[in-house]
Amino acid sequence: MSSPAVLPEAEPMSHEGSTRIGVLVIHGFTGNPSSMRGIAEAMVALGHHVEMPRLPGHGTTVEEMVTTGWTDWTGEVRGAHARLADRVDEIVVMGLSMGGSLTLWSGFELAKVVGLVCVNPATTPQDEAVLDMIQEMVDDGTEIAPAIGGDIADPDVQESSYDGAPLRPLLSFMREGLMPITARYGELTMPLLLITSRQDHVVEPTNSEHLASTYGGDVEHVWLERSYHVATQDYDAADIERMAGEFVARVTAS
Repeated sequence: MSSPAVLPEAEPMSHEGSTRIGVLVIHGFTGNPSSMRGIAEAMVALGHHVEMPRLPGHGTTVEEMVTTGWTDWTGEVRGAHARLADRVDEIVVMGLSMGGSLTLWSGFELAKVVGLVCVNPATTPQDEAVLDMIQEMVDDGTEIAPAIGGDIADPDVQESSYDGAPLRPLLSFMREGLMPITARYGELTMPLLLITSRQDHVVEPTNSEHLASTYGGDVEHVWLERSYHVATQDYDAADIERMAGEFVARVTAS
């Protein structure tokens, strides 16, 4: 059976730059590369090599995503990183939401990473009681819950994301993804640019506060007053792109 078609603007990006710097750009849970395309294109404009993967199960149908989990997503990130590492000396990883979680995972697992940019990252799992409730829903036959995407303050912008949240992948994200790293952020020492929306209806800002207070390296924590969760497509998108570019310049040899 053929795979479902990729949604418009959900295509991955692979760009050959002119510098010796690579930028790995990672989207969030139930989203797709469209939410991070502005940042990716800003890095291209600066001359950097860019890899922006489409995580397995994303950017097609929510039914396809039901069959995926954390190891599928980290595998795709590893592949994109390997493509960058072959042609650059230093890599900065940038991610939104679960993409921020994968950004932090990259800091633990991948080579040549000299800086991290996290926008409204998920850094701590839900309480065990909540996870048990989700597991019960799955056991009772519920695979997809109401959507968690589309949290944007600007009424003229819509996120391209699924109209449902697949529960098995959500449990995988929490249990296989966040649980092993949530107490380890003190081991990360590369500089971190942390960008947090004060009003976020998907990931509580306390996730950013936990990361900032336990992180092992230098942290620049910027608070956004106008944007919601998908800040990379919201009122502050241009400022985020500018800050990300300036951060890359600071943390790399160039």
